[in-house]
Amino acid sequence: MIRVMIVDDHKMVREGLTKLIEFDEEIKVVEEASDGSDCICKLPSAKPDIVLLDIDMPNVNGIDTLKELNHRKHRPKILMLTVHNEIEYLIKVFDLDVDGYLLKDSSSRELIRAIRYVYEGERFIQPSLIPLLNSKLIARDMDQEKIDSLTNRELEILKLVALGHYNKDIASILSITERTVKNHLTNVFQKIDCADRTQAAIFCIRNGVVSVHG
Repeated sequence: MIRVMIVDDHKMVREGLTKLIEFDEEIKVVEEASDGSDCICKLPSAKPDIVLLDIDMPNVNGIDTLKELNHRKHRPKILMLTVHNEIEYLIKVFDLDVDGYLLKDSSSRELIRAIRYVYEGERFIQPSLIPLLNSKLIARDMDQEKIDSLTNRELEILKLVALGHYNKDIASILSITERTVKNHLTNVFQKIDCADRTQAAIFCIRNGVVSVHG
């Protein structure tokens, strides 16, 4: 018997999912939770094999819940069930080692298939999102190769550019000449395939080289 816990802030959604899932006699919904905090509280007694986890919830959302569960020694399998078809959400939870990602407009048959895949140790990704995910991961790998090609000094200068410093400031911070900064930047822009400072800053933020807090 596959033991499932449903975590969603809408009671009607939880009830509907329970009915759909339990059409399969080998799957049983053992617990429901209204948000991440409720999930974490009920998890020890429920002992589910799989947690169906919504992303958008009050108090503690699905992504923060996934992060918390990743710290647990015996984490259940996590299948994200969400309305978000934006690739950014998938990438984020993919990096957090989610076991599955399924959209809420999927059929009941697809839901059961996803539960079975995840239970058996396979990673299940919404089929329509797989081409986008692959292209994003390939692009990210290419960006990492560009970052790896930079020397330590070039990376230092790139970070300072991304943080909004001008050449004169960078020269002062690093105790080098402004001409040296310009020479380094010429090499940096060529290596990361950026035409100017703005593109370089976007490259850094996109790849987590620097963090920008609003």
